[in-house]
Formats: sequence, structure tokens, C-alpha cells
Amino acid sequence: MTDADPGTLPTKAIGFAEYGGLDVLRPIEIEVPAPGAGQVRIAVRAAGVNPLDHKVRSGSITEFFPVTFPAVTGYEVAGVVEAVGEDVTAWQVGDEVFGAVHGGGYAEHVLATADKLARKPAGLGWEQAAAIPVAAETAWRSLDLLAVEPGGTLLVHGAAGGVGTILLQFARQRGIRVIGTASEANHPHLRDLGAVPVVYGDGLAGRVRAAAPEGVDRVLDAAGLGGVLPLSVELAGGAENVLAIADWQGAAEHGVRFTGGTEPADYQGPALAGALALFEGDGLVLPLHRVYPLAEAAEAQRESEGGHVRGKIVLTVG
Repeated sequence: MTDADPGTLPTKAIGFAEYGGLDVLRPIEIEVPAPGAGQVRIAVRAAGVNPLDHKVRSGSITEFFPVTFPAVTGYEVAGVVEAVGEDVTAWQVGDEVFGAVHGGGYAEHVLATADKLARKPAGLGWEQAAAIPVAAETAWRSLDLLAVEPGGTLLVHGAAGGVGTILLQFARQRGIRVIGTASEANHPHLRDLGAVPVVYGDGLAGRVRAAAPEGVDRVLDAAGLGGVLPLSVELAGGAENVLAIADWQGAAEHGVRFTGGTEPADYQGPALAGALALFEGDGLVLPLHRVYPLAEAAEAQRESEGGHVRGKIVLTVG
């Protein structure tokens, strides 16, 4: 290691010892080891909350995300590097960083893979930084997998959420026209990001066709709302033109591609670079729907599970 080995560190966290509802989340103490080769240990300042967190906690996606109990969710953080492992040259103790982690984000300290991190600009707050990694990576990956050409039209279900909000900004950079479904209260938000908003629900197909008489080239389901996948296949002219990130069971039923981030390509690096370019250019728009202290992680997951979130939910730590 490049600094004195700090050894294993007892750390306060919010975790669960069994699958279940919100009541299984409890304050616990875990041991975070010293970083190994290619790793750093981060003193967490903020952690993002995502739908993945409550799905893992409930046990509904164990075939994709098995855990070892006691388990701590949280897959994106912002914080300060406090120890570095062998072969890590990009980071030093004291660096302010943000990025993706392999779970454990709902804690005061967490291990991270060094090359999954980016340097936090001084003007970017901890909470905002922690909201970026998962949404940016998912948005970048989705656009690449959909392969929408510049000038093409993309329909996004759940466009006002964290993934949708960043995706609209990436799409605008690529010259892609976006039609976004969202509740009417979120329509001004979508218009500000250059999208054409439509209300979801009965009659959606007609509203989409009115907004895009020439048709849509691709569809991204970022919400997992029931019934939208067969409609999406119809609007896009085939299941091959539709991608889902929230409803893997529905995707399998309707022959639609599902992406959960298991592709071999590295999308994290380009996505974080793209988000930072937005921040340093015209400004990155990613509203914080609500910020909770770590002790209220259950309430944060309750709100996330309820849906209709504009932007991201974040936990503050320390």
C-alpha cells in the first residue's frame, strides 16, 4: 500500500439481516477492510438512493443481485479518499471523489474500485455528486445500446426520474429528439431539458403519435409501468427497437431487450466524463427530489419505492 495500512475499520451503516419490507432495515456495525490492489477506501459524505436498493432489500431480484447477510445496499457515493491500495496511482488520501461502488454505500466508509471513480469538482456539492454515477451510467449505456442516430426520435417512459433527466441531456448533445412520458406536474421540467412531454396512461399511443407523426425510432422503458412494453413495441415497429431497464420480467415476456449493467463494455468512465462535461459546460441538471440523513434510509427507500420521483433521492452521511 502507498500509505500506512489502516487495517479493518468498524463502520456504522444501515443494513438488513434478512429479505423483507422496510422494517428489516436497521442500524448495524460492519467491518470495512483495508483496500486491496486497485481499490480505495472512502469516507462517505453522501450516497445515492435508487430503485435497485429496495429491490435488493426485498429479495425480488436475488437471481441478479444475491447478497450475503448482513447486507448493506447503496451503489453510488461521494466522499473523501482515506486509504489507497496497491497499484493505485490516480488517487491520494484526501482526494474528493464520486462514483459507483459494489454495494455498501449506506455506511460511513466503503471500498471502491479506483477506476470507477471521478474527481469531484469543488463547485459540485456532495449530495449532487452522489446522485450522478448510477443515473449517468445507466443513461449512457441505454443510449449506446439503443443506437439512436442523430436526428432520430426516442420515446422515454419515466423521463423525469434520475436516469431520464440525465439521458435527456446526453441525448440533446447527440442530436436526438426525445418524447418523454411523465406526470403533468413534471412537464415543465422535461421541456426545460429539450424534450416533448406527454402524459402516460390511457390514450398514450395517440398522444405519442400526435407528438411524433413520423413515428419513433427507439423506446426506452425507464419506469417499469405495466402495459407500456407491448405499446412500445407497436410504436417502435418491433421488439428489437425497445430497451427496458426496470422490468426484466415484462421484457422477457414481450421479447424486449433488458439491460441491468452486466454488459462487458465499460460505460462508467465515459458516463462520468459526460456528466462532468455537462457540469462544466451549460450546467448539469439533476434535481435532488429529497435529501435524508443516513438514519432515515428506510424513509428514503419508501419514497423511492413509491415512484413519481423527479431527479434523485440522496442520503447524507457523517
